[in-house]
Amino acid sequence: MIELRNRLSRARLYLVCGEAPDEFLTAALRGGVDIVQLRMKDSPDAEIVTVGRRFAGACAEHNALFILNDRPDLVAPAGADGVHVGQDDTPIAQARTIVGAERLVGLSTHSPDQIEAAASGEVDYIGVGPVHETPTKPGRPAVGLELVRYAVAHAVMPFFAIGGIDSDNLATVRAAGARRVAVVRALTEAAEPEPAARELRAHLDTDPSPGEVRVGAA
Repeated sequence: MIELRNRLSRARLYLVCGEAPDEFLTAALRGGVDIVQLRMKDSPDAEIVTVGRRFAGACAEHNALFILNDRPDLVAPAGADGVHVGQDDTPIAQARTIVGAERLVGLSTHSPDQIEAAASGEVDYIGVGPVHETPTKPGRPAVGLELVRYAVAHAVMPFFAIGGIDSDNLATVRAAGARRVAVVRALTEAAEPEPAARELRAHLDTDPSPGEVRVGAA
């Protein structure tokens, strides 16, 4: 668990995607993706496990973490390093019990209260957003950069800003204090995922400006 948490603390670029070909995964991982989350909410269990094992192998080859979305019961069969759940998915305590102490548990947060509640000790990292409105989360209003700033000041675990983030607006998210981001379309819809990932990663690896607030962002 210590090793997984150390890798998590070093992670900067997190990709969330559905089933994808090996060529895409390899390109994204070569470009600098540290964590891949597989999201297949409506797929049969056997398909999730099959695709998950393929994702797990690709991530292992590039020393990246592999997270399964909202299926703690399939984490072990799929060979995942942990699970990510939303506020209305499997409760955190139950997810932790299922995956055990050796794997990671992530949680989506959309408000200051949810960020505070995540400090229970069961959560290893949180997603903060959506920063911008995004079609991947229809009906969920954007939280804007203010919640990112709140997470910088108050989150006690690593957090990833998420929601409509791409190379055009990443600078503003970084200026709000975020050191880590999660993306979907910025890579899944990129004509060339590897250079797209490299561009995002280059921004994230750049030292923060002197004005950035860093409390709680480690």
